[in-house]
Amino acid sequence: MAVIHSPLQRELQKTRKRSSGATPEDAFNKARRIWLKGERLHLADLAEELGIGRATLFRWVGNKDLLLGDILWSLYMPIRSSIVASTPGHGVDYIVEVYRRVNIELITAKPLQKFVKQDPEHALRVLTSSASTMHGRVVEANTIMIQDQIDRGYLQKPPMRVESLSYFMVRLAESCLYSDVILGREPNIEEVEEACLAVRILLGGKP
Repeated sequence: MAVIHSPLQRELQKTRKRSSGATPEDAFNKARRIWLKGERLHLADLAEELGIGRATLFRWVGNKDLLLGDILWSLYMPIRSSIVASTPGHGVDYIVEVYRRVNIELITAKPLQKFVKQDPEHALRVLTSSASTMHGRVVEANTIMIQDQIDRGYLQKPPMRVESLSYFMVRLAESCLYSDVILGREPNIEEVEEACLAVRILLGGKP
């Protein structure tokens, strides 16, 4: 499976020196601070504050949606990594418990919920569509976790492609996390538990 990289990630991986005093990392850190304060992110203003041209900023980050995807991923991945490392067990039980803990953490994450409420349609596009890398990265992370359990002999290979299984898992989670936008009702932990049951069945476990 190809590793998903955003324009910003590719820029951060470059080691060459830049003539500007500002760097892609500066742009990312400043944008992240703005977003965490609950303020709207404007790339023109960000470029001006950094003392760089808009073209340079767009080359670094791609566009606003991709930058927001990078910010969201930088907050999501530490949460996920901690849960993956601290969750006991293996196989179906392990995957379902990681899935449950991650999504319960997200459903109570105030910055994320505020982002969704501020501009629901835009937030949904950034979080769940190909306009951002966030959705694809979560699918990739689940795919790696499932494949690892298969390779270690803890999980039977599913009848469908692992990538497809991971995709369905993510779509189930998104329907719970962003149900206020998709279905017009507040997200709740009971729906996360129902999604966990569905994932258990998809993985071949007993309900």
